[in-house]
Amino acid sequence: MPRTIHVGHSPDSDDAFMFYALAEGLIDTGDLTYLHELQDIETLNRRALKGELEVTAVSIHAYAYLADRYALLPSGSSMGDGYGPRLVARTPASLQAASGRRIAVPGLLTTAYLALKLAVPDFEAVVVPFDEIEDAVWNGTADFGLLIHEGQLTYGDTGLSLVADLGEWWLGETGLPLPLGGNVVRKDLGPALITQISRHLRASIDYALEHRSGALDHAMRFARGLDRSKADTFVGMYVNDWTQDYGDRGRTAVRALLDHGVKAGIITQPVTVEFVD
Repeated sequence: MPRTIHVGHSPDSDDAFMFYALAEGLIDTGDLTYLHELQDIETLNRRALKGELEVTAVSIHAYAYLADRYALLPSGSSMGDGYGPRLVARTPASLQAASGRRIAVPGLLTTAYLALKLAVPDFEAVVVPFDEIEDAVWNGTADFGLLIHEGQLTYGDTGLSLVADLGEWWLGETGLPLPLGGNVVRKDLGPALITQISRHLRASIDYALEHRSGALDHAMRFARGLDRSKADTFVGMYVNDWTQDYGDRGRTAVRALLDHGVKAGIITQPVTVEFVD
């Protein structure tokens, strides 16, 4: 019987690139129809806590509280291999100088927030929509800002100074890439349907990487001011070999990040990570 699968993902160029083939009907999905729901990642994290969507992008941090209901699909990850969310300020400063200060963050369930708490355990979090963080730093709402998405590339255009790249910090601490986001599937769908969905998502990612120009054309609708060159750079940062499959090192990175969060008391419960085969 035909079935509709609701898929949540962010209205960002990297997610748009990843889901291009599914959104445009460019791959055969048989009796499954995918209905895309675009919302910011923190909203998707909160919706996943309620189990509202069959498939959704989530922060790896948020997965700590979703593992009872969702499993991580093997493809669809956003992995920062030596790069990631960036902490910025109005003037040059050190990472240590952020301790005890007000920092604008894009949500308390984001991986960016978890990584920052690991790097700077003591600060005052000011939750701000991700696309308003630079303004919050400039208008004094916060002393520092934690940038995700395209802001990682554009902060210099507004005159902000880089304090630290948390993906670089994490690599230095652990030797591992920083797993920022992943796609999860609700476990109650059952193994057969989950396998079908997993194949379709992997096919969409493969199609985009093999038809980069068309996929980038689609992604540009969600690039929020990036020119094509920067959009291509941003997509390349977060849709790549890691996105096709976590691999052993990527899976190790997910478990390591969540273990660090539990040991630091940031994540309030042990996490059993489950990947779809």
